[in-house]
Amino acid sequence: MKNKAGLAMTLLAATWLLTTAPDDAHAFDPAPGAKECASCHTLSNEEAGKLLLVEKFKAEVKEVRPGPIKGLWEVELTQNNKGIIVYVDYGKKYLAEGMRFIEIAKLSESAPPPPPKKIDLSKVPLDHAVVLGDAKAEKKVIVFDDPDCPYCKKLDEEIKIILEKRKDIAFYIKMFPLPMHPEAYDKSKAIVCANASGKGGKGAKLLADAFAGKKLPKATCDTKEVDNNIKLAPELGITGTPGIILPDGRLIGGYAPADTLIELIDNPQKQ
Repeated sequence: MKNKAGLAMTLLAATWLLTTAPDDAHAFDPAPGAKECASCHTLSNEEAGKLLLVEKFKAEVKEVRPGPIKGLWEVELTQNNKGIIVYVDYGKKYLAEGMRFIEIAKLSESAPPPPPKKIDLSKVPLDHAVVLGDAKAEKKVIVFDDPDCPYCKKLDEEIKIILEKRKDIAFYIKMFPLPMHPEAYDKSKAIVCANASGKGGKGAKLLADAFAGKKLPKATCDTKEVDNNIKLAPELGITGTPGIILPDGRLIGGYAPADTLIELIDNPQKQ
């Protein structure tokens, strides 16, 4: 089983590198023969701050510099004294987080991805989380989700598969809207408020509606849950979505297929 779990981690690392990249990766590459793009494109700290909604997320742009590949700006942010690196394309339409660039020529000597970070589960309150599955399930998986995140939507489809197979696993969804999705904050508050309004899966229903692209009603309460999650996530080392915390505390960044997640859940890492 250890070998299977190790293989699952290797596959998940590869999946993470792919899924944290933007869908239109070709948009970052200049046309053959084009002049140096940085000479005709600019991104100031102030403009980057506006694009990334730093005031709303209580963050600050520390520096904007050319990225490791042509067509990308590397933006260094600070939030709650934590450093965050994101990449913005020269067209200022796409943002990517958590990308790990490796020169192809140095691929054979590149170090493998570091082992997953371990989270102290006692630091993650679940009182206001949206529960998918049986709340009494033995194995609890925490997911930091953005209602407008395409890979959160893909993960939601895998969660449904897992819940069909396993009644001993439940998912606790913490709403964590990202700066790149300007409507996600209000949607997250609406989901949390619906979840608090009573039993019957109201929060889960709105989360499903959000992933389906349906219009959500306005928040019906003045909850601080979303703001608390925005503060907590980077403290835990979560800067993108989905952020998955396994029952043993391992932090997995990015989407993973159902079988891989089950393998990881069933093979906890020894202390």
